[in-house]
Amino acid sequence: MLVTGGAGFLGSHLCERLLADGKEVLCVDNYFTGTRQNIAGMLLNPRFEALRHDITFPLYVEVDGIYNLACPASPIHYQHDPVQTLKTSVHGGINALGLAKRLRAPVLQASTSEVYGDPEAHPQTEEYWGNVNPIGSRACYDEGKRCAETLCFDYHRQHGLVVKVARIFNTYGPRMASDDGRVVSAFIIQALRGEEIVIHGDGLQTRTFCYVDDLIDGLVRLMNSPEEVTGPINLGGVQEVSIREFAETVVRLAGSKSKIVHVARRDDDPRRRQPNLALARQVLHWAPTTPLPAGLAKTIDYFDQLLRRPAPAAQPGNSSLSL
Repeated sequence: MLVTGGAGFLGSHLCERLLADGKEVLCVDNYFTGTRQNIAGMLLNPRFEALRHDITFPLYVEVDGIYNLACPASPIHYQHDPVQTLKTSVHGGINALGLAKRLRAPVLQASTSEVYGDPEAHPQTEEYWGNVNPIGSRACYDEGKRCAETLCFDYHRQHGLVVKVARIFNTYGPRMASDDGRVVSAFIIQALRGEEIVIHGDGLQTRTFCYVDDLIDGLVRLMNSPEEVTGPINLGGVQEVSIREFAETVVRLAGSKSKIVHVARRDDDPRRRQPNLALARQVLHWAPTTPLPAGLAKTIDYFDQLLRRPAPAAQPGNSSLSL
């Protein structure tokens, strides 16, 4: 199995799951947001191979299935180079689908709840077409993923390719990047350091949160589903919570004395976000099982240990890119 973006947060957990299922895994990553540390525990496994490669360039390998997870997924990272973000979704999608076409292999495309934009329908079903600003600062990610979905279904209709599209909602857990600006990692880091918890806006905007192990199980079930199951299928949490309530939960579980402060709301930040999981339950027999407090406790413990580690010494000749 090929996993693009395999050294990232979700990708590394997916690689572990596939290895546990007895698969051989080829992890492909350019280490823009992924890290070798995320896959360090797998490098000695004879069924695991890591390849540094940018998926915006063609890839010539022999595999039986493709999970295309390659793309920066946090606003800080995907807005850093929006043109490259679009290229990763579009050119990377074309390259992954072209490889799948040559090999006649199934391909699972990791899409996102961001395709719904700031939704006018709630909760969001797969039939909802979304409310996306195509020229806003988040459009490089939102529209890139929408185009990747289009490519999948055009390859499916035109070439008979087996495609699977997963629309992933907020997911959290160990190995999230500490500097990605996502609400989970940001709040936990601020709480553990005793810093102010910064909420953008009034904090009444809502999200659901899915623990990473549950999400990975959904991806594997989707890939292993019958060929006629193409998706898109929502995968995410079930409990809708306000950002303010979520911040208070993090402070409590971290045993922190951090105060919560409010700053200006981000552009195009959705007010409500919750997946309708009826299709996932019906077709994949899937629903998340990890309660939010239990998943957060594991994630807080991960970041607590991360903050206690000594900073690695700088090596001569290294670029400024975080690898």
